[in-house]
Amino acid sequence: MKNIFFLSAISLLLLSCGGDSKNTMTVTGNVKGLKKGTLYLQHVPDSTLTTIDSLQIEGDGNFSFTTELDSPEIFYLYLNKKDANDVNDRITFFGEPGAITINTTWNTFDTNAKITGSESQERLEEYRKTMSRFNMKTLEIAQMANNPNIAKDSLQSDSIQTLSDRNLQRGYAFALNFALNNKNSYIAPYIALNEVPDANVKYLDSIYNVLSPEVSESKYGKQLKSYLESIKK
Repeated sequence: MKNIFFLSAISLLLLSCGGDSKNTMTVTGNVKGLKKGTLYLQHVPDSTLTTIDSLQIEGDGNFSFTTELDSPEIFYLYLNKKDANDVNDRITFFGEPGAITINTTWNTFDTNAKITGSESQERLEEYRKTMSRFNMKTLEIAQMANNPNIAKDSLQSDSIQTLSDRNLQRGYAFALNFALNNKNSYIAPYIALNEVPDANVKYLDSIYNVLSPEVSESKYGKQLKSYLESIKK
């Protein structure tokens, strides 16, 4: 009987060691139409873009990458299509433990990607969808400013500058509020660091102070804390 219990314990130990941990991220998917090329899973651990793994594609666009995470963070799926063209070659996504699926096409690699399985990615896409409206408004205002007829009229020029300032302020307000309203998401410190780092320090402080313990101890949570300490000196 003792031998049976001993063998059972050894079996369980071997199974636990051989399986994925709770911090494992598996990224799978398909690049439709891709016949030949190399896929790279990349991230920026400190300040340098680093390749974690790569996969040679030969006639089949299916791929799979597995890696261990310290905490959720931004990753990149880079495709070297070997076509001497660097356009549409990198997908940005918010990686986290679990199974993430990325399906896309070779000729619209980054613009046609469908990413599922990451809650942080869902928040990122939600944020970007609204921010794109502010960006489009900025483009419209810039086109107005470049109109030679408007440039000659100081009153109209002042009005355009007012529109530009107001749109910028609204964009900042949205970004700050989005981070504050997503205090339990890893997206919050990421937005503070990468979208509005030059915002008033009191607003950035407010974001950091409401972060959940898990998020504040994440990669971007720690970076936000260090950043705040540096700008307060």
